[in-house]
Amino acid sequence: MEEKSFSAKTDLLIIGAGPAGLSAAQYTARAGLKVLVLEQMAPGGEVLNIDILENYPGNIARGEEKPRSGFEFSQDLHKQAMEFGAEFIMEGGAAITREREQFTVTLNSGKVICAAALILATGAERRKLGVPGEAEMYGRGVSYCATCDGPFFKNKNILVVGGGDAACDEAQFLSHLTDKIILVHRKNMFRAQKALAERTLANPNIEVRFNTRLLEIMGETKVSSVRLEGPGQKMYEEPIDAVFIFAGSIPQTALIKELGAELDEAGYVITNQHMESSVPGLYAIGDVRSSPFRQVVVAAGEGAVAAHCAAAYLDKLKGLHYT
Repeated sequence: MEEKSFSAKTDLLIIGAGPAGLSAAQYTARAGLKVLVLEQMAPGGEVLNIDILENYPGNIARGEEKPRSGFEFSQDLHKQAMEFGAEFIMEGGAAITREREQFTVTLNSGKVICAAALILATGAERRKLGVPGEAEMYGRGVSYCATCDGPFFKNKNILVVGGGDAACDEAQFLSHLTDKIILVHRKNMFRAQKALAERTLANPNIEVRFNTRLLEIMGETKVSSVRLEGPGQKMYEEPIDAVFIFAGSIPQTALIKELGAELDEAGYVITNQHMESSVPGLYAIGDVRSSPFRQVVVAAGEGAVAAHCAAAYLDKLKGLHYT
């Protein structure tokens, strides 16, 4: 399906097309609002990297068919939002200002979009470890996406770094490609969900090493080995062909810096229960929002709440709000 052309002025602008942004787009477009979504990559966000989206309500195996992948799920969300009338621009924003109850967003191309309300769904970026060799070997054995790059390393020695949901989920995906996976985590237990952690520990293709840190990634034209620090500060070298790093995320809030929205200590946007930030008309949802639990189902729910509350906000501006 071809994407629709966009208008220079819209009721609601959504920045980011992950599950949160796409859900918000669907709800607001279905309510009859003029909705525009900006996405600089591809619709789906981080969900595109999920091999099997097994814990989303209703996404279950049917007969011989497995639950939908994150990619399939994202395609469905995108198509659904478009069919309800949401418009998409595959481009990033460069700056946002707000004056007289109107947001003005300047795109990287120089185009300008104006909207009365704005929903920020920009997500979070993969955190880098900053160890020697990480930047130099990126794309040559160092990756932050197993589903993107894992197939290049079938039957190879793979190191996975991290202890959260992403590390465990991606290690599970990689375990279908090789039985030579080492998963290291600097603490003595996973912070991932219990079911996911237990499944990772029980996987015969994954060797888990707790209290272990990655110190250096080595190789000339590609990754060949790593230097690790294990329990008791024991340092040793391990032959490795690929390193997949999942060390947390950095919220993408640079676009709203000039608006002065309140952020928490980690840099995530603080909102009320209506998903509204400290700036009137600015809503934050998904991984960019300060939240105790970040999951696809949570992001979708936040998108629906923000859509409903943004619609009410717009009605109020037009003098149509019911009291």
